[in-house]
Amino acid sequence: MAIRKILTDNDPMLRDKSREVTEFNKRLHQLLDDMTETMELANGVGLAAVQVGVLRRVVLVDAGDDDGVIELINPKIIEVSDEKQCGSEGCLSYPGIYGTVERPMCVTVRAQNRNGDFFEVSGEELKARAFCHELDHLEGIIFQDHATEIFEVGDDDSDED
Repeated sequence: MAIRKILTDNDPMLRDKSREVTEFNKRLHQLLDDMTETMELANGVGLAAVQVGVLRRVVLVDAGDDDGVIELINPKIIEVSDEKQCGSEGCLSYPGIYGTVERPMCVTVRAQNRNGDFFEVSGEELKARAFCHELDHLEGIIFQDHATEIFEVGDDDSDED
């Protein structure tokens, strides 16, 4: 495994749309392993492949629960709750910047695992927020696009995705 450089706010690639993964091979497995190590070292809740310079539809989410790191390849949100949550979000690509963002309270995602098998996973609260945040990255959307308020670190305690 290797630590990958996380792209930051001045990199235009963060606004690019990611492409579908079609090959489930050792190269993909290495990317997933490297992303996991990178996310853990950075104390992140999630990480999208575009954030490490790879324009593929790959994200990780680790909400700190019993599920551990969830690998999502070619993910799609298939269900969202009507109930909403409003809270602060940060991003490893935008260190020190946070925003108040409304997200669904519950989200279900359909994705493939590292071997190409389809599965569904649901999350509430932080996990739902992380799913939405990371899948937005795949479309070139960043949390500030949804934020009703932006603030710098020290203004509030926030989780970074």
